[in-house]
Formats: sequence, structure tokens, C-alpha cells
Amino acid sequence: MSTTLDDSLATKPVVKDGPVYGILGSISFAHMLNDMIQSLLLAIYPMLKSSFDLSFGQIGLITLTYQITASLLQPVIGLYTDKRPKPYSLPIGMGFTLMGLLLLSVAPSYPILLIAAAFVGTGSSVFHPESSRVARMASGGRHGFAQSLFQVGGNLGSALGPLLAALIVIPRGQYAISWFSVAALVAMGVLFAVGRWYKANAALLKPKAKKGAGHVELSPAKVTGALVVLGLLVFSKFFYLASLSSYFTFYLISKFGLTVQSAQMHLFVLLVAVASGTIIGGPLGDKIGRKIVIWVSILGVAPFTLLLPYADLFWTGVLSVVIGLVLSSAFSAIVVFGQELVPGKVGLIAGLFFGLSFGMGGIGAAVLGQVADVEGIDFVYRICSFLPLIGILTVFLPNLERPRKLATA
Repeated sequence: MSTTLDDSLATKPVVKDGPVYGILGSISFAHMLNDMIQSLLLAIYPMLKSSFDLSFGQIGLITLTYQITASLLQPVIGLYTDKRPKPYSLPIGMGFTLMGLLLLSVAPSYPILLIAAAFVGTGSSVFHPESSRVARMASGGRHGFAQSLFQVGGNLGSALGPLLAALIVIPRGQYAISWFSVAALVAMGVLFAVGRWYKANAALLKPKAKKGAGHVELSPAKVTGALVVLGLLVFSKFFYLASLSSYFTFYLISKFGLTVQSAQMHLFVLLVAVASGTIIGGPLGDKIGRKIVIWVSILGVAPFTLLLPYADLFWTGVLSVVIGLVLSSAFSAIVVFGQELVPGKVGLIAGLFFGLSFGMGGIGAAVLGQVADVEGIDFVYRICSFLPLIGILTVFLPNLERPRKLATA
């Protein structure tokens, strides 16, 4: 990171009437590199399965290890940094990811693979709560837009991972994973610069629990109930996405006889659709209301998930893109909705929902791996197709948007 860029980010003033695009772009770029590195692990599952003679259950346990590590630590770190912000924890978190990446490239056995996965999970647990806070700090009041821009970086990185794995890692072998350490070092440089800006502006933008005129007064019981509903919606979304991210390549290879590289290309297209949905969902929630976006995103995708297990290769590709596009639009709305339910706890809520998303993905991967070993990979997609129906629970969420609009009219 050059001194000029570092100084410009650190000294750029807070713009209260609009987003600080330099910071949002930087944190989204770092998120892209972080999640690109993480997605390499998922992308090389077919190679690891063959090299280490793993079962689907063992593949699921790798995902469970790194995602549970992240899910358990993220809310704790978010709660701690709500009280004691740590601007330079961002590059430190990326350092854990770098260590996991390098260990993954030389792992000689299955237990070492699990340790490498745990390092990657630890890196995410530090990165996501604090970077989500930075996104809100730099939002200029456009919270949904800022969360979407931040998250789409991660989605793009997740999409790039399988593509780069197919082009670089699969042809050359496990050691080629270490080449991506350059991306981790670049991300650490960017995050150090963001950390300077964060430190310079933390006093001005420290979240406060004071409720604004547009905030809806809810009882503690209603807030708790709404958070439980949001948690169940996150469960349905990420449990289903686990079946796509962890096993979609295996499904395509098993059902349609595709090569590993061809299946990875299909996964890349799917993840690009997920990234596109993410960037759409946040601004749309700012404009029409987050509850509406949650409704359409989760329950609205159910007809497509129900059709997917019975489609041919062409329609599988089409349906997977629609599912990724629609389903991914909810998460920004869910995170910001939760932050509005509990003002002043930005890090805790971000850590809770990012952690929950990782945890549900990990548990989903582990459970579905066991199911795939017993019943077959096709059966996994048939039973998962019903998960978006949980979206009907959105009816129990309070309406926060309409009263706020009336208050500001």
C-alpha cells in the first residue's frame, strides 16, 4: 500500500450527507480478496476428495470446522469491539487467513486440513464484524447500500475462487494454493489504510444507543422475537446455499457427467448471480423497505428451488442463476434490519448474523454430506428444495420502514 493512498484514506473527512466511497470501495475490495481465498477451500473439494480419499461426510466436516470457528467467534468479537473498537484488527484478521491459506497448500493429512480450515475461519471471525462496522460508518446514512457494496465484494471473491481454482489450482495441484498469498498481503495493506481512517473517525461515528425520531419503539420481547425470526430466515437461506456452494459441482458431475473444470465454471456462474443479487438487495431495501425485500428474496425463491432437482442440464443452469440472484438479495436487508432493531450494537448484530450465516452453512454442509453419503447427492437437492418455504415467517417481523417514512415526511 503506497503512502499516498494510505494517507488519503486516513485523512479523508467524514461526509455526513453521503457515503465515503473510497472507504466503501476499499473495504469491499478487501472483502473480495478475503472471500476469494476462503472459497478456494470449497472449490478444491473434488481435488482434496480424490487426493486424501475423503468421504462426503469428511468434506462436510472441513466446511463445518472453518465455518463454526467463524460463527462462534464473530458475535463475541462484535460485542467486544462495540465497546472497544480495534481499527487495526482488520489486517490482523487477514493475517490468520493468510496462515490458513499457506497451511492448506502444504497440508499432508486430513487433520492438518482441518487446522488450516480453523485458521481461515478465525480470520473471518475478526474481519467481518469490524469491516461491517466500517461500512456503516462510511455509509452516509445509506445503510443498505453500504452493506450491499461491502457484501458484494465478498460474493465476487467467492465467485472468483472456483474460477481461479479451475484455472490455476486444479491443473497444478495443492501447492499452487500458496500463490494466492499475494492476494492476502495486498488485502492486509488495504486494511491497514482503512484502519487508519477508522481510527481517525471512530470518535465522530461511534454508534450510540439513542433512538432517533424515526425509530420504532418495540418491547424487548418483540425485539427478541424479531431477531429469532431473522435467525430462522438466515438458517433457511444459508442451509440451502450450503447445498449449492459445497456440493453443486458434485451434483453436476454425478447427474450430468460433467468434468471437474466444467462443473467449476457452472459454480462460478452461480456465484456471480449471488454477487449480483447482493448488490441489488441493499439499495432496494433502502428504497422500498427491507421487509419487502426479505419476503420476496426467501419465500419468492421457493418455486425455483422446488423445480431444480427435476431439471435437465440447461434448466439447472438457468434455475441456479435465478435462485442465486433472488436468494442472495435478502442478507443485506436482514443485517440492517437487525441493526435497526438493536441500535448501538452494530458489531454485535453484524457478528451475530455473519456468524450465524457461517454456522448454518457449516452445519448444513456437514449434515448434507452425511445425507449424500447415505442417500445420494440427488436426494440432498430434493429435501433442500423445501427450505425457502420458511420465508413465510417474515409475516412476524415488525414493520420498521413505514413509520420511519411517515416520521420524516
